[in-house]
Amino acid sequence: MAMKLDSYLQLFFLGCFYFSWFLSSPAEAAVRKYQFDIRVKNVSRLCHAKPIVTVNGRFPGPTVYAREGDRVLVDVTNYAQYNISIHWHGLKQFRNGWADGPAYITQCPIKTGHSYTYDFNVTGQRGTLWWHAHILWLRATVYGAIVIMPKEGRMFPFPQPHGETKIILGEWWNSDVETLVNQANKLGLPPPTSDSHTINGKPGPLFPCSSKHTFSMEVEAGKTYLLRIINAALNDELFFAIASHNMTVVEIDAVYTKPFTTRVILIAPGQTTNVLIKADQPRSRYFMAARPFMDAPVPVDNKTVTAILHYKGIPNTVLPSMPKLPAPNNTNVALRYNNRLRSLNSPQFPAKVPLKVDRHLFYTVGLGANPCSSCQNGTQLTASLNNITFVMPKVGLLQAHYFHIKGVFKTDFPDRPPVPFNYTGVPLTANLGTSLGTRLSKVAFNSTIELVLQDTNLLTVESHPFHLHGFNFFVVGSGVGNFDPSKDPAKFNLVDPPERNTVGVPTGGWTAIRFRADNPGVWFMHCHLELHTMWGLKMAFVVENGKSPEESIIPPPKDLPPC
Repeated sequence: MAMKLDSYLQLFFLGCFYFSWFLSSPAEAAVRKYQFDIRVKNVSRLCHAKPIVTVNGRFPGPTVYAREGDRVLVDVTNYAQYNISIHWHGLKQFRNGWADGPAYITQCPIKTGHSYTYDFNVTGQRGTLWWHAHILWLRATVYGAIVIMPKEGRMFPFPQPHGETKIILGEWWNSDVETLVNQANKLGLPPPTSDSHTINGKPGPLFPCSSKHTFSMEVEAGKTYLLRIINAALNDELFFAIASHNMTVVEIDAVYTKPFTTRVILIAPGQTTNVLIKADQPRSRYFMAARPFMDAPVPVDNKTVTAILHYKGIPNTVLPSMPKLPAPNNTNVALRYNNRLRSLNSPQFPAKVPLKVDRHLFYTVGLGANPCSSCQNGTQLTASLNNITFVMPKVGLLQAHYFHIKGVFKTDFPDRPPVPFNYTGVPLTANLGTSLGTRLSKVAFNSTIELVLQDTNLLTVESHPFHLHGFNFFVVGSGVGNFDPSKDPAKFNLVDPPERNTVGVPTGGWTAIRFRADNPGVWFMHCHLELHTMWGLKMAFVVENGKSPEESIIPPPKDLPPC
């Protein structure tokens, strides 16, 4: 009953929201205001109760609704014992890095007892994005959806659904996550994997004490529904499927795609995928299920999380059927799925792929180990780009750049690795040390960048989902093995490549992306596996101002948190 009530309330608020849009003038951009209170609340899952950090006491947190062209104001007040910052994942924040949110990159965090208002415009974007804490591992419980509707009078470029539902995939630890992470860091080892995944904060009936913690979506036979799927998990790429039902992919990372039908999707941490499903199967109950994809010898939480697709009028006593998910190490399914993704590239939604490249970058992605006298094995596991482990500053990088504060960072991040080697050959277990530094890459305003991200077999190969703040980019190519600069660019898709903000680098392979650096500021790029980000698998671009004030960073807001 509680789940049904929650669904009805969601539909009511969504209906009121759509109705308010309908009444507003088509030319008038609305101002959407939200209050986020960061509070600790006791929550029970898997027979374990523990205090977690929440927004407004909710897990997951509230959905931010807006329309393309709106201004959004989110007042965040911190009542928790941790410093906090919120990232609006995938929003481009044009000239306005002050609202981007990663702690010590574009702002210092909001201290306990203090507030900060994130003030940003939604420009040229529509679809599903999400928000999450961007400090420590707090995004384990501090996250929620962003739903951006098209401009007034514009329809989706696909059949209009009868209804829609958010499916937010997450992770749950029975113990306090920050305690586990701190203990692991002292030992120089990774923390334990999560105890379950969740769908909308619920593990589903295959887990102990979880029948009451099961998300259920009611559908009517013959009708079509839009699922807005978000991977908010900290460390796992996930396969997702619905028993007996096809899904039609229509959008990724808030960019429309050429529709295609599939039985399973692959979604990496940080990514969003919109699919249409038609309730065209015999009226019954069906499991929606997700479990990790991991084709490297790395431990994951390998249990299956479920929710229920429930046809109207069918009693709850009917046992749901289970979808056939690929094996966790099924590389072929993963590669085939990603190769099917294409930008819509229509007259209304063109794919503006940079055809001329001003600067070519080549970044190796690797794990490593540095000496640590207090650690269990005398070494601390680490991660690097071009053999550089990023050191977080104590001052926000954007402030240091804007106010010309010396000594916070250098702009000498190398365009390629210091020493070329056989990146994906036999595992390399010697010379695993990395150099440490807060080193950024300076980029000219409006220049075009091609970046090849190359996985390496330092300790082990592994898939890495990379997220670039402040921009979308085009995934023009990818492959297994070492990137070949003389042959591979000839195979690039420069017509309708997928446009994203987060992309997976295949295990033991490479991915090539292109973007135009038309957004001045300091923009974070990092692996969206929280473990690897913590270990230093991150860097930032300093995009210089253009020639006019309209091409320059706007001044910081008066309530920007102090360092």
